[in-house]
Amino acid sequence: MRLPHPLGISGPSLWLPAGRQSSQEAVERGLVDRETAGELGYDQLPVADLAPPEMAVEAGRRALTAAGVDAHAVGLVLHAWIHYQGHDLWSPAHFIADRLGAGTAVPVGIQQVCNGGAAAVELAAARLFVEPGLGHALVTTSDAFLEPGFDRWSGDYGIAYGDGATALVLHRLDEGEGGRPADLVLHSLSTVAAPRLERMHRGDDPFSPAARSLGPRVDIRRTKKAFLEAEGMEAFTAASAAALRSAVESCLQGAGLAATGDLPLRCVVAPRLGRKTVDLAYAPLLEKLTGAELLRPGADTGHLGAGDAAASLAELHSRRMLGPGEYALVVSAGAGFTWSCLLVSGG
Repeated sequence: MRLPHPLGISGPSLWLPAGRQSSQEAVERGLVDRETAGELGYDQLPVADLAPPEMAVEAGRRALTAAGVDAHAVGLVLHAWIHYQGHDLWSPAHFIADRLGAGTAVPVGIQQVCNGGAAAVELAAARLFVEPGLGHALVTTSDAFLEPGFDRWSGDYGIAYGDGATALVLHRLDEGEGGRPADLVLHSLSTVAAPRLERMHRGDDPFSPAARSLGPRVDIRRTKKAFLEAEGMEAFTAASAAALRSAVESCLQGAGLAATGDLPLRCVVAPRLGRKTVDLAYAPLLEKLTGAELLRPGADTGHLGAGDAAASLAELHSRRMLGPGEYALVVSAGAGFTWSCLLVSGG
């Protein structure tokens, strides 16, 4: 998506619960074997004591305060998630808007699995451009991967799942509160999909009438195994590499840059997947395309469901990693499969 002009990102926030489960504890309790824990590379995972939408409210409140934006100035609330939000037939986005006092905003739920946070930013950006009077858009994500329905350490290959929430305020740069500059500037974003890979999260399972009808837990390993037995690993790796390359190149081209391996990038930020997965599926291509330092965040968060990209934006800002004129490329990925890239600079 080529932006007519850059947009501001203010108050990017990562909210994590106080509870933690270390990798060592997980091994000792038999939740994951030691070899797999080493391949994942996570030190610990946050464990929620609040429902996901409640965590999103905390993250949203933090983001609005940091951005200096009143909730009444928010015209759009986009909330993304991948796992159960606490009620069967219900809109968590409306709950979040109401609890934050954004009573005049339009709440929208985003279901693009783990790429949902990046998708929400893209949709918010489009809405801001076509409706200049919208004001500010608040993007939130939240997920909790709790027993008995989810096995955070061993329910998937190459990923362990942490609980938490993110939020950010997206706005036009000419509408900053009191002329306040943005914390980050969004220059370009791109999204590329490979729908032929949707079967990786469906496998050979029949359509069922209700969630977890086939078993008491979400079992991503079962569906991925069925796909790989039918299609082979090469089908996934080839499609993944092609889509990731296209997303990176499109994002850079959208900002007037070319993927030459000699770019003004401070860093490239990988999704919060396991260490082995990043090393095999992301690091070689990202380093070749950009020549920039590759950051592998998430050792203390795990994969945050729909929140990986926003969490990385929050950490880029909170750790003051981007100096004047320095850029970062944030990479997001999700089942389906879909890949997104966001090019940002310091505000």
